Amino acid sequence: MAKLLWKPTEDRIKNSNMYKFFQFINKKYGTDFKEYRPLYKWSIDNIPEFWASFWEYADIKYSKPYDTIIDDIHKMPGTKWFEGARLNFAENLLRLRDDHTAFIFRGETQKSAKMSYAELYGNVARLAKSLREIGVAPGDRVAAYMPNMMETAIAMLAATSIGATWASCATDIGSGGVIDRFGQIEPKVLFAVDGYFYKAKPFNSLSNAAEIAKGIPSIEKVIVSSYIEEKPDISNIPNSVYFNDFLSQESGLEIQFEQLPFDHPVFIMFSSGTTGKPKCLVQGAGGILLNQLKELVLQSDLKKEDVHFFITTCSWMMWNWMLTSLATGNTLILYDGNPNYPDPGAMWKLIQDEKVTMFGTSASYINFIRSQGLKPGKDYDLSSLKEIWQTGSPLSPEGFEYVYQEIKEDLWFNSSAGGTDINGCFCTGSPTSPVYAGELQSPALAMKINVYDEKGNPVVDQEGELVCEAPAPPMPLYFWNDPDDKKYKEAYFDVYPNVWRHGDYIVINSETGGVTFFGRSDAVLKPSGVRIGTAEIYNQVEKLEEIADSLAIGQNWEGDQRIILFVKCAEGYNLTEDLKGKIKKTLREKTSPRHVPAKMIETPDIPYTLNMKKVESAVTNIINGTPVLNRGALINPESLDFYENLSELQT
Repeated sequence: MAKLLWKPTEDRIKNSNMYKFFQFINKKYGTDFKEYRPLYKWSIDNIPEFWASFWEYADIKYSKPYDTIIDDIHKMPGTKWFEGARLNFAENLLRLRDDHTAFIFRGETQKSAKMSYAELYGNVARLAKSLREIGVAPGDRVAAYMPNMMETAIAMLAATSIGATWASCATDIGSGGVIDRFGQIEPKVLFAVDGYFYKAKPFNSLSNAAEIAKGIPSIEKVIVSSYIEEKPDISNIPNSVYFNDFLSQESGLEIQFEQLPFDHPVFIMFSSGTTGKPKCLVQGAGGILLNQLKELVLQSDLKKEDVHFFITTCSWMMWNWMLTSLATGNTLILYDGNPNYPDPGAMWKLIQDEKVTMFGTSASYINFIRSQGLKPGKDYDLSSLKEIWQTGSPLSPEGFEYVYQEIKEDLWFNSSAGGTDINGCFCTGSPTSPVYAGELQSPALAMKINVYDEKGNPVVDQEGELVCEAPAPPMPLYFWNDPDDKKYKEAYFDVYPNVWRHGDYIVINSETGGVTFFGRSDAVLKPSGVRIGTAEIYNQVEKLEEIADSLAIGQNWEGDQRIILFVKCAEGYNLTEDLKGKIKKTLREKTSPRHVPAKMIETPDIPYTLNMKKVESAVTNIINGTPVLNRGALINPESLDFYENLSELQT
């Protein structure tokens, strides 16, 4: 039985949006839901009714109601949702026009600014007018090469208000990686910035912006924001203009929200692209809006009085997800910079100073502050903090316990997982349910997930593949430039026909209802044919104080596979023979002899994707003599150099 870490009080349950939704469904359908698990069961047994009910509960803004909820619930991919409806994504996010604070911008250099909902609406209106004047129309692509700042959010809202399709990349990606992404979708407009700060150092990004503009012929206008300088020299960027000069000077403008079908493309997201050019995932406005609001309102319990802060960049889907919370009227903190500058307590000081109620972060961040021995609960006033929302990669049970021991005892730790593919979650939290160590609280409402073994049979209390057995509105409409949906079907439906295979190993605990993730199934190790999830190794190794990070890969060796463990040591430590012995002993005792690596090698760095997932595949390719086709998909591509031609792997 998993260890119970937290239970919501009766008062907290009854004040939650989820509890209000119980009552809403009970009144509508004559049910008697008081807890999450029975509601979840109802939601997957009555998928059309659930989504129609949530549409009503969330008060979706539309100009024309839908004719049908779903055309065929047994069809995946290609399901049609809410046909006949006309709506606008941005209109649903810009419901408020009052003096309540929409954005607080904080940069690591202590640059800061605030913007009310009324000011946000006015700025979006001015930018949308200017975009229309240069010919931006529904279906055009608008792209951004920007940090997480107000201008980026305003640009997304202005573009989607017109019906343009939005795509973004953070400025820490090189121009080649950006061209690999944006070049495929041929944007008409590019938003760029003069630079960004990292560890208090300014990094100029104008030369990259110029290369992108010159490398993608479809770009007709480049709109440049000033961040590190007041008036940067943009003369080298073709068709460029300053953001503030491009904004319409008119005031009191009304936004003309283009009314579009439910499945009109709103976002293009990019797969990690570590094995080739990133795939371009096209996502529908209505599906993303409906599902993200379900997660924000019900499964994250966000309200107007909340102050919501997520450590993210514009390359990660959490940026898109976070901005949809504008529909709740909450206050969003947009942070740009290194979260550990000037010291590992920086984010906790920000949470204290801005009275943050919901903090979003990754497992890698929690593991880092844990490795640094940080005790945020002791060193900072976290009285405002009600919820930590964690995603990105699996967090060990000890990581969960650290949160409750060293951050805050009475806090809802909402661990969630899903992905860029759906811009949302397959598994997430409920404010009405307990938290157990190492477990996500539950499958997300109306996501009919299951666990399949290697033969495709459903299993309970046993590790297997995460699948989704019914369609859901946020699933991609299609992949860009993918005739006959060939790549789309290969990505999700080639193993189990008509069933979405997500590519993660999980187990569902029949007793608690919780879900434990073990990492990507494409990162599975099979020494002597025995299947081992890499997270099983990380969960044990990264508990050791000497270890800052680790990477386990399979090397093809003498007709079999052997496990190689790369270890990044914590400051002040090295991978000595004694430490190797300690790692072996830990893995043998806590997992099995099969988990003990054949070789251990100290590494200066571990490669990560732009959305903070470890990249076993790239290192596996290098070790086994296969080229890595797209280093630009990594946040630290230089880290791969270490893994080339390692003499230790020749014996």
